[in-house]
Amino acid sequence: MSVSWYIAKRYLLAQRRSRFLSFITSITILGISLGTSALIVTLSILDGFEREIKDKVIGFSSHIQVQGYQNLPLSNSQHSIELLKEKIPDIKSISPYAAREGMIRSKDHVDGIFLKGVNPNISFSNPSMHITEGSFLRGDQAGMPEIVIGRKLANRLDVNLSDKLVVFAVPRGDPQHLQPRAKQFVLVGIYESGMAEYDDIYAYTQLSEAQKLFQMGNEISGMDILVHDASRAQAIAKQVEEVLPYPHYARTVFQLYRNLFSWINLQQRLSPLLLSLIILVATVNIIGTVLMFVLDKAHAIGILKSMGASSNLIQRIFTLQGLIIALIGIGLGNVLAYAVCFIQLHFKIFSLSSEIYYMNTVPILLKLENFALVTGIAFILCFLTTVLPSRAAAKMDPMTILRFG
Repeated sequence: MSVSWYIAKRYLLAQRRSRFLSFITSITILGISLGTSALIVTLSILDGFEREIKDKVIGFSSHIQVQGYQNLPLSNSQHSIELLKEKIPDIKSISPYAAREGMIRSKDHVDGIFLKGVNPNISFSNPSMHITEGSFLRGDQAGMPEIVIGRKLANRLDVNLSDKLVVFAVPRGDPQHLQPRAKQFVLVGIYESGMAEYDDIYAYTQLSEAQKLFQMGNEISGMDILVHDASRAQAIAKQVEEVLPYPHYARTVFQLYRNLFSWINLQQRLSPLLLSLIILVATVNIIGTVLMFVLDKAHAIGILKSMGASSNLIQRIFTLQGLIIALIGIGLGNVLAYAVCFIQLHFKIFSLSSEIYYMNTVPILLKLENFALVTGIAFILCFLTTVLPSRAAAKMDPMTILRFG
């Protein structure tokens, strides 16, 4: 054990006899721990928001969505799918769909919906992962067509599993020459994703049933495309437009929900910066705390210097004192942050409005990098703030201290 470490530890433990210095030390540790934990929790929440929103939005709309200009239906879909898979190896999977607005009626209620017909055998639709009652479309059942709706829509319609629902739709074309079509479905599943925008209006049925209802024949409304690397979605979307002729055009999920992802990026930039001020203020308190230690131990400093202790040794003693306080505060902050994140992950005690935040509970994503980053930044700030008072202690004149101390 080095001399500086031994003396610093003895000095720090001796402060317990001074209630005032002990109180100041406790306040400094508390400030550092709260600042550290607040920043870690914030980063974990922001990462959780990004993951949840990306997963849910991509689950409902895919990485890339191919549609026709002016909502023109797309023909020869099977040929287009085979061509895309052959020309673009970065594509993971393709799911054709037929989707339009319509009205849905239960026994006592009527509401508006967006009906999306998918092939349940190849669809990667998000609702299938959020089924709370029943099951997703089975696709192999003969008889009445199946439909899956969101929890909020089911509550408004006041329906349960196996209830019959009628969907009304107007086929594309001149409204004066087209009559609204109606088709009866049986409710086989209810999903709840926590995203009000989807749970309110999105309904799902088999692709073939949607094509019949909308009188589309073998045509489709578009294709959902998943890619292996989401960061290359924009480049792959351009390749899709080069491969497929008019009227096909492709848009990425980041273009479809540009405002949403811009909001996430803004939060990730500003929130950590603002909360870092808490750590900065807390670490500045170390200057005052260590200066008080220096004044309290001025006589001891004079004795050490008169016995031959170098200025570097005195500086190391009080630097170590400040760093011990900092490490205790940072350690407690990490423990507190992990405890808060763990409780939220398992007990969901903090809820959100799904109409605003696209989810009904505060999301958390625990990442070791966040703990390491905040710990590193806090330690560096604490080290820098101990340099000034430690240097002041090292420059003290032993003769003056012993004469007037």
